Amino acid sequence: MEKPVLLYVDRLYTSPYAMSVFVGMQEKGIPFEVRTVDLDAGGQHAPDYAAQSLTQRVPTLVDGDFRLSESSAITEYLDDVYPGVPLYPADAKLKARARQVQAWLRSDLLPIRQERSTDVIFLQRSDAPLSPAAQVAAQKLFDATDALLADGAEYLFGAWSIADVDLALMLHRLIANGDAVPPKLVAYAQRQWQRPTVQAWVSRERAPLG
Repeated sequence: MEKPVLLYVDRLYTSPYAMSVFVGMQEKGIPFEVRTVDLDAGGQHAPDYAAQSLTQRVPTLVDGDFRLSESSAITEYLDDVYPGVPLYPADAKLKARARQVQAWLRSDLLPIRQERSTDVIFLQRSDAPLSPAAQVAAQKLFDATDALLADGAEYLFGAWSIADVDLALMLHRLIANGDAVPPKLVAYAQRQWQRPTVQAWVSRERAPLG
């Protein structure tokens, strides 16, 4: 009997990176089991989990005897190995651009990620206004997204890709908290949010904070 494909995610289902992989696996139609890790209790550093996850983070994929962590590495692997809906554009330049967007969202815009954690989307809003640094980061986000989207484009690269989910989630950190976002970008983010595979993550039952 084949071993089940496992996806380890955070217990509260708030990790944007776990969400990205979850959506990718749903899009591919891959049967898999979700297992949760209590990050607040340090579960990611427990020996049994560390044996599964090289970087001791979520998400981590277990596919038979192969184990892989880091979300964009996982989605690229899924696209290489599994048939179904492509997660990345076929064109090499557009694929590189999609990977650029993913890398940028994971390495930049720190003030947004700090002041508008994904808790504001999935658990509770923040009452604190954006700091000047976060406002600068937000404008940078808006400018880049506007440059990537052709007039009226539904997706970044002609057809849906996993980069659309990652970018929409970054925008939703602001949208869900009631911060000012240009209407064009709100409409783009909301379209991505209504995708059934995204809603499968968004609608998961979550324990309240505290």
